Amino acid sequence: MDDPSTTPAREDDASAMTDTLEELFAVIEDRKATRPEGSYTASLFDHEKGENAVLEKLGEETTELVLAAKDDDSEEIAHEAADIVYHLLVLLSMKELDLEELQAELEARR
Repeated sequence: MDDPSTTPAREDDASAMTDTLEELFAVIEDRKATRPEGSYTASLFDHEKGENAVLEKLGEETTELVLAAKDDDSEEIAHEAADIVYHLLVLLSMKELDLEELQAELEARR
């Protein structure tokens, strides 16, 4: 029997997730570099609270995820998890880290 973690469909899903994260991180890096007016992402880099604004958002979104999980609300869980991932990527960008460093750390934990 095949290992389900290495089936072609699973590999395609992982590849699609990687592509999505890479594309999102590229947008974040672009917003950091260009600071377009009206961009929420750019506003996080320019916020008067500095990185604390992103740290607060991570705390807020984490609380919302916990509440969604407690309520067993799958749609809200996905929404809040996405918010956490987005704000985490912004924080990584602020700290001059990249996805390869995150990937290496996650691979080390397998």
